[in-house]
Amino acid sequence: MAAQRREKGSSITRVLEIIEAISRAERPMSPAELAFLLDIPKPSIHRLLQQLEADDYVQINMRGLLVPGDRMHNIALGVLHSSRFKALRQAILKNLAETIGETCGIAIPDCTEMIYYDRVETNWPLRIHLPVGSHTPIWCTSSGKLYLSSLPKERRQRIVGKLPLDKLARNTLTEPELLESELLKIQANELGTDNEEFVDGMVACSVPIKDQDGRLFACLFTHAPVIRKSLDELLDFEPVLRQAAIELGELLKEQ
Repeated sequence: MAAQRREKGSSITRVLEIIEAISRAERPMSPAELAFLLDIPKPSIHRLLQQLEADDYVQINMRGLLVPGDRMHNIALGVLHSSRFKALRQAILKNLAETIGETCGIAIPDCTEMIYYDRVETNWPLRIHLPVGSHTPIWCTSSGKLYLSSLPKERRQRIVGKLPLDKLARNTLTEPELLESELLKIQANELGTDNEEFVDGMVACSVPIKDQDGRLFACLFTHAPVIRKSLDELLDFEPVLRQAAIELGELLKEQ
């Protein structure tokens, strides 16, 4: 019985180590790389990965590499939506929205989209309605472009090469070369912009929220209709955006 309990505990620990390693990896790993990293025998790693894949915690991409599955994404969102974190996060967003006078929110990357998972609306009668849970494209939004710019060059260019790059607004960048040039500028200053590229008449900017390892975890954004603020006027609030992003990053470290 004691041996069975130890074996069960060992298996649970290994599963959690696998989930942690995949979620923290800067690039998708192969099962062999994961087995070497965690010092788990190949037969055991394949057995555990098959179960995790069947339960949708892990997915195998087209190249046979490991990426987080939907249930792993849901766990991350659940932690971020915990009541203690939500109250503090909302307080930071509300203060920021009052300072800027425009809607502010947080978006997280999800494959080739960004998910709006929290926001505080402006009190102006004219506002752009993008509710929590909205999925937006990564190639023409300030948060999406900021996320793309944070990726290693080879991975970023591979993703950009497969994006549809549909023209959604008057200034949408539809040529991969032009988008890559824009992403390099964003990468240099870690400041994402959307100059009527996603929605005609809307401008936006975003800054990274970083995890304990200094990597982009989410994006803090603000957006406004151009009849109220130009992109340059919105960018004047970059310092307060960055300060709020630091505070939000500190909250993540407490979880």
